[in-house]
Amino acid sequence: MSGNTRRQLCWILFFVFLVILETQSQNSLPTLYEYFDSSEGQNVTGLLAERDGFKLNGKPIRIISGAIHYFRSHPSVWSDRLRKLRASGANTVETYVPWNLHEPKKNEFDFGQDQSKNDMSIFLDIRKFIQLAQAEDLLLILRPGPFICGEFEFGGMPSYLLRDPNMRVRTAYQPYLDRVKVYFDNLLPLVSDLQFSQGGPIIALQVENEYASFDTIEPPYLEFIRQTYLNHGINSLLFTSDGSYNGVKGSLPGLLKTANFQFKPESNLDDLLRFQPDKPPMVMEYWSGWFDHWFEPHSETSLNDFTSVLDVILGGYNASVNYYTFEGGTNFGFNAGANTQTEAPHYAPDVTSYDYDAPLTEAGDYTAKYYKILEMSAIYAIPPLRRPPLPLESRKLAYPSIPLERYLSYSDILDQIPPTSKFQLEARTSMENLNMNNDGGQSQGYILYRKRGIFGNGTAIFKAGPVRDFGILLLDQDIQPFPKDKNGSTKYWLSSVQEYSLPMNGKEQTIDLLIENMGRINFGGAKDFLQRKGLVNSPNESYYHLDGQEIKDVEIIALEFKSNWVNNLTNWHNYESHNEAKKAPILVQSTFTITEIGDTFIDMTSWTKGIVFINGFNLGRYFNVGPQKALYLPAPFLKLGENTITIFEQLQCGSEIVFSSVPKLGFPPIKKDPKPQFDDDDFVPF
Repeated sequence: MSGNTRRQLCWILFFVFLVILETQSQNSLPTLYEYFDSSEGQNVTGLLAERDGFKLNGKPIRIISGAIHYFRSHPSVWSDRLRKLRASGANTVETYVPWNLHEPKKNEFDFGQDQSKNDMSIFLDIRKFIQLAQAEDLLLILRPGPFICGEFEFGGMPSYLLRDPNMRVRTAYQPYLDRVKVYFDNLLPLVSDLQFSQGGPIIALQVENEYASFDTIEPPYLEFIRQTYLNHGINSLLFTSDGSYNGVKGSLPGLLKTANFQFKPESNLDDLLRFQPDKPPMVMEYWSGWFDHWFEPHSETSLNDFTSVLDVILGGYNASVNYYTFEGGTNFGFNAGANTQTEAPHYAPDVTSYDYDAPLTEAGDYTAKYYKILEMSAIYAIPPLRRPPLPLESRKLAYPSIPLERYLSYSDILDQIPPTSKFQLEARTSMENLNMNNDGGQSQGYILYRKRGIFGNGTAIFKAGPVRDFGILLLDQDIQPFPKDKNGSTKYWLSSVQEYSLPMNGKEQTIDLLIENMGRINFGGAKDFLQRKGLVNSPNESYYHLDGQEIKDVEIIALEFKSNWVNNLTNWHNYESHNEAKKAPILVQSTFTITEIGDTFIDMTSWTKGIVFINGFNLGRYFNVGPQKALYLPAPFLKLGENTITIFEQLQCGSEIVFSSVPKLGFPPIKKDPKPQFDDDDFVPF
């Protein structure tokens, strides 16, 4: 045996020896619930924020938490994501609660029981998620809103609120408070007995969310939320979270103030300690990465920046932390939010992926940030607790590409819209004001404004907008081209006013304005939350004109693209046997058979803009402007045997459906830190 071989063998044996020692050391540590239970087996005292630190059941604790949103990950992987969080050394999971998902129609609440009616119902068993967190040896921080931001549609608020022309969300406006109370009256009884003081994992609840950044602060509104919590038996620690530079204006006396930031930890934590010197500092949102908008580059935060800030938080200030996010997940369906921006069109919609450049990827894979958290948790955890082994990552498969098999034309689609979604109105109106969905209006999807008539000969000038949010104009079912900028790039009709010169032939013609709601604003001031979609019925705010005259007597069609409707579509045409050009907007569909199931990504690079359904479930939007070019398809949505993909393409189809085993978020796949080459089930991390 050579000297090099002997040295290599010695290093291997030494490493194995260290692993054995670490395993024995880990096995000698208590689990979280073993440590914090009282000697009588009862949880007596919940979380307290005292001058010398946080105490849980009278024992010191540094909260090391990570955000995992149950509504952004398939419930089949909840345990996997929670265990990966616990294996990193964290002791707590944090989640928002989206009011709009839990009340999909006014006065109809869903906590996972309406899977035959509600597309997102499968994600909504919040009680199960909380119980799984406890089963995975985690505590839980609950952030019920009613506003959550979270880069989520309308900040988690239901769009039916906008049917009230005087609505003032996030204030003490009584009609708003009335609906908040109905929401909490349905939610809180489901979770109150899961507080730590009653044997569950919940240690704290947030009051509102980043309220100091709102421009119409009304303390009675915050007090209303606090009192509603108390009325429902909530006795856990209550807190607010804000940029600490805002001071205490977004909070109330008696509530713990926490900080949200990504950089400049010293100034942020100094501000927090300045106005709250008698409480332990906590960073409720340490932004581990950032989210993406369409038309913009993919966001990344370097490992060095992430680590240096984390070291200041944990080591420099002895603070507690919540990684926002630990795993971002996916904005399935139409649930991505949007932001305002200073430049035209003053609107920036979020992409479908909520990968966030987080410690766990959208598909739950480990990143370099994950291993850094694991390393630093071992140093700073209070108390040291037993950790589970690292779970294995999921299989990623690139299924063979499949051809396009059948299609429905634009007119075929409209023919199958139910009569309850078609309206003949004197004047345009927004989707929220349509008389449908139990007096809740249309919340998501597309809205079509159709005008039929004889418009004379020659050229007519059509002017409309600002569309909310993405407009397509069709004359006799032909898409009218978007204008080009000076570089020849397409100028899409996004949240703006546009004019078209339309050729009129003296016969009956049809002018269709199809508008996509790309997501309501989830952060901003009071005016930013006036988020009615489609065309607003106000001559002072928008146009819907032909030759300078307001268009009246309009047919309006709501295209919601709900799963039940998609699954029951009929009269498909064979894609190959019809030789005529396949014009968008169009629905195309194909089936494929699989003999093994794994996570995959649907590569939409060669397509233009639309949405993708797998077995009837809406995975979300794609758009070739990027940065995201592939949609994550979690394995639980697939089944052995035959599966069906349906694509609504708004502008121009691709030629086939392509799968990938890697994401396409706008940057190369993550290069992971080297790991020991043996089964993770046998690996106990340091």
